[in-house]
Formats: sequence, C-alpha cells, structure tokens
Amino acid sequence: MPAIEAATNALVGLVMSWAGTYLVLPLWGLHPSIAQSAGITAMFFCLSFARSYVLRLMFRRLERRER
Repeated sequence: MPAIEAATNALVGLVMSWAGTYLVLPLWGLHPSIAQSAGITAMFFCLSFARSYVLRLMFRRLERRER
C-alpha cells in the first residue's frame, strides 16, 4: 500500500503543479504553452525528487550513527 500511496501522491502533485504552472504564470505576463508547462513541471518534479532522495539518505545515515 505505501507504493500506491506514494504513486498517487506523485501523480496528484504533478497534475496540480502542471495546472498551477499553466494557469498562474500568465498572472506575471508569462504565457507558456501546454508543452512548456509540462516541461517546467517535469523540471521541478525532478528537483523535488532529488532533494527528497538526498534528504532521506542523510537522515538514514544519521539514524545509523545514533545506534
């Protein structure tokens, strides 16, 4: 079940991020196409994934030191 939860969370986050990029950027005078919005979303998704992965590794190493 944790894998389904994680996948659902990622999918919902991607859709929300894409919609936010597409709908909010025009408020600042930027008018991305659907494909550009998807690219922006993918870039931020990859950055977020990498950040989360590195932080998890760091905390696991800290846990091992405390044992």
